Amino acid sequence: MLSGHVFSPVLFFAAMAGIDRILFFGTPELAVPTLAALVEAGRSPVRVVTQPARPVGRGQRVQDPPVALWAREHGLEVTQPERVRAPAFLEEVAALVPDLAVVVAFGQIFPRALLDLPCHGCVNLHASLLPRWRGASPIQAAIAAGDTRTGVTTMKMDEGMDTGPILLEETVEIGPLETAGELGKRLAETGGRLMARTIDLLERDEIEPRPQPAEGVTYAPRLTRESGRVDWGLSAREILDRLRAYTPWPGLTAGLRGEPVKITAAEVIEEPGAFGGTTAPGTILGLRGGRLLAVSCGGGTVLGLAELQRPGKRALRAADFLNGERLRAGESFT
Repeated sequence: MLSGHVFSPVLFFAAMAGIDRILFFGTPELAVPTLAALVEAGRSPVRVVTQPARPVGRGQRVQDPPVALWAREHGLEVTQPERVRAPAFLEEVAALVPDLAVVVAFGQIFPRALLDLPCHGCVNLHASLLPRWRGASPIQAAIAAGDTRTGVTTMKMDEGMDTGPILLEETVEIGPLETAGELGKRLAETGGRLMARTIDLLERDEIEPRPQPAEGVTYAPRLTRESGRVDWGLSAREILDRLRAYTPWPGLTAGLRGEPVKITAAEVIEEPGAFGGTTAPGTILGLRGGRLLAVSCGGGTVLGLAELQRPGKRALRAADFLNGERLRAGESFT
């Protein structure tokens, strides 16, 4: 044996061991494809950990998250802790002697004790090409910023916010009209396959974690209902990108006559320089082509609203909304 090196049988066998006992942490619908990919690959988790049941929708009916529902339907054991740093929960999962934890949009910060528990560590699936769009809403942030591509990344977790070393990544193009809901479904399917491949390579010791680049770091904050408030000072293209980003939630909302109105469909109207930027952003300019309600935006650009919805009412085509509200050119959204 080389001088200065101590042989540890425990560490040796941990390094050589397969990845058989997996913990899965995830909560929303976007996490389900990764869980399904593990099961299909013969790597069913020994325990699925997800958030507790919460009130959902207008009726506030208490409901389990999608991951819990899917897991139970497929005969998997589920645990729903209020806090993953609680000693009782840490003791429970330690008793399972996990080899690896797989984490997808779980929704709680991991303490060091949990990060260190599995012998192969914790691997997170993140819906961006890190280090761009670390944080809680990477899909929405990419679309809102006008990005034309994004992707999914698997990384070894550390105590930072999506700062761990990268394992694998896969690029996905963003369609010009694609919404966050549509893109999220594609990324979830791609991510499930990427995670299964990541585990295979980890088990064979054929993957080397690499630090994230120091350049190009951006953050995607947690969304609130106010995130979808229209800023008419932005260009029409930027507002349209936010509509795509905030569909289905929180939606894009403006004020009109002191009450909120949701914009559910829109497109940029090409009237370059028609107003020279002199018309105040948010001003209603009238109907275009019988179907688009033209509104002035920043930089002299024009957004055509195709469909609008008042709270508690059905969405209306722009012409019907204009007639029903008896809108006049020169009035303004706020």
